[in-house]
Amino acid sequence: MTSAMLTRSDDFLNAIAGIETIQDANQILKLSQDYYTFSPVLQPLLTGKVGDLVVRPANEAEVLRVAQACVQFSIPLTVRGAGTGNYGQCVPLEGGVILDMTRMQAVRWIQPGMACVEPGVKMAMLDKQARETGWELRMVPSTYRTATVGGFIAGGSGGIGSITYGQLRDRGNLQALRVVTMEDTPRVVELRGDDVQKVNHAYGTNGIITQLEVPLGPAYPWMDCMVTFPDFMTAARFGQALGDADGIIKKLITICAWPIPSYFTALRQALPEGQHGALLIIAESSLEPLTALIAEFGGTLAYQKGAKDAGKGAVLMEYTWNHTTLHARNVDASLTYLQTLFPWDPKLSMVEHMYHHFGDEVMMHLEFIRVNGKVIPAALQLVRYTTTERLQEIIQYHEAQGAFIANPHTYILEDGGRKTADPVQLAFKRQMDPYGLLNPGKMKAWTQ
Repeated sequence: MTSAMLTRSDDFLNAIAGIETIQDANQILKLSQDYYTFSPVLQPLLTGKVGDLVVRPANEAEVLRVAQACVQFSIPLTVRGAGTGNYGQCVPLEGGVILDMTRMQAVRWIQPGMACVEPGVKMAMLDKQARETGWELRMVPSTYRTATVGGFIAGGSGGIGSITYGQLRDRGNLQALRVVTMEDTPRVVELRGDDVQKVNHAYGTNGIITQLEVPLGPAYPWMDCMVTFPDFMTAARFGQALGDADGIIKKLITICAWPIPSYFTALRQALPEGQHGALLIIAESSLEPLTALIAEFGGTLAYQKGAKDAGKGAVLMEYTWNHTTLHARNVDASLTYLQTLFPWDPKLSMVEHMYHHFGDEVMMHLEFIRVNGKVIPAALQLVRYTTTERLQEIIQYHEAQGAFIANPHTYILEDGGRKTADPVQLAFKRQMDPYGLLNPGKMKAWTQ
């Protein structure tokens, strides 16, 4: 245990008596981790970073009690959802308490276009309930069957659905939050409108989320499709054209250059050797215009599964976004990845340059999303890792050409996607966490 926990553990446990705790070392180790192992840079930095105690509050009142006890005894606190993040967002750097929010699973209400939930609600469960009313979550990560709503807001940025609704940080994609402070006498603060950005994608460094209001979109009967192309850039330009086709209702446009499809064991029958693949989720009513677009680009509709069979067999979304990396690493654990935002260019000139420049060293995996009203290719390229120096060279080459890299090989908030300190988030942390006990070591602006 850390010195603070070791000398005051009995007093701390007495202060939170009646709240569920986990003290088994193996369970604590498991709940101190996420998927930072995707990064060979993060592995040596985060391996062995473990909490001292896991606390599992059942409601907001218990969260307030835990927060007060941590402040009283100067114990660090790291908030955790399902732990499906990829850069150590919920890994405790300084031990202390792991606050596991997965017991807080209440769905407060679902109304047309909006839902109010506790942070531990699983996204798949909320989506199922919302669809019964004709609505659904606007965007979800590829881990949505296990990911929690609170974890996605605190550690995510976008996902399946971003082709229509943009990214989590876009105005309107998060309505309101309730957040507990880490003051001598903790408070509950409600944030609405643009104020939610103070906590959105902040890794739990400046408040403990206890309730969220998230917007919903109209639910469609979605179907899975896979299209193959003999030429990668034709596949990529098909993805751009589909993204720009406003009349075709879609939820996902993923383009994977060969050999990435070779890692998709369960899908291999539909993805022949040497072919580049487009993995799509579209509304069933849009199949006919999609078929015409496929023909225009010379592709082959190799696989389709209707909405009634969506839950059977392979789930296509679980081969996209960072599940693509997961499947590839299951075959070759030496692979890692990048997160790249290419500039808007309907000709995809930079994508084409990078594809030919790096070849199989950086395998092209595109996820088309909407940014400021325009469809652009984001990428989670697979990288054949050799050294940290070479990985940095690859990142710097992309940046020199004008691509934006959200670095997945750092656990520091500002060094990942933000690149600079956020003065609003820093000022809010000073109010909410004056002793710096929330997920310490993740916000560079605070430590500096």
